[in-house]
Amino acid sequence: MGNSANPRIVVGVDGSPASAQALRWAVDYARLTGGTVHAIAAWEYPAFYGWAGLTVPPAEGFNPEELAGRTLSDTVRGVVGDDPGVKITEAVLPGNAARALLDAAQGASLVVVGSRGLGGFSGALLGSVSRHLTEHAPCPVVVVRDTQEPADG
Repeated sequence: MGNSANPRIVVGVDGSPASAQALRWAVDYARLTGGTVHAIAAWEYPAFYGWAGLTVPPAEGFNPEELAGRTLSDTVRGVVGDDPGVKITEAVLPGNAARALLDAAQGASLVVVGSRGLGGFSGALLGSVSRHLTEHAPCPVVVVRDTQEPADG
């Protein structure tokens, strides 16, 4: 487990409201514990690219790594502004989110992810990334629910 005197808190950020909530939770926790936040965004080419028979490359100028980096930076700025009060590092990693977060979690004190509450039981089921992390992470995992209520006109 990571250094408890200066815990490294890994948080997954994908631009969703749930990941913004997770980042907010991680920053608050880091403030309380004297920790640092390591915000991670993962990217990969869309699954349809490279399918047998599909010869259309991604749209001209489409750069998923750049898009992930921009989304990460925008989310961090949107959640903490210009003065987060804690050290935050940002990293954009290739591959699927679960794998990237598991790799980043090596030596960390905690991993924090958002859950969109997908599933048929009033949002009780974990998403695939959060479930994979809770089963395989080398450190404790916090799953933060998106607390934003749907707009009812």
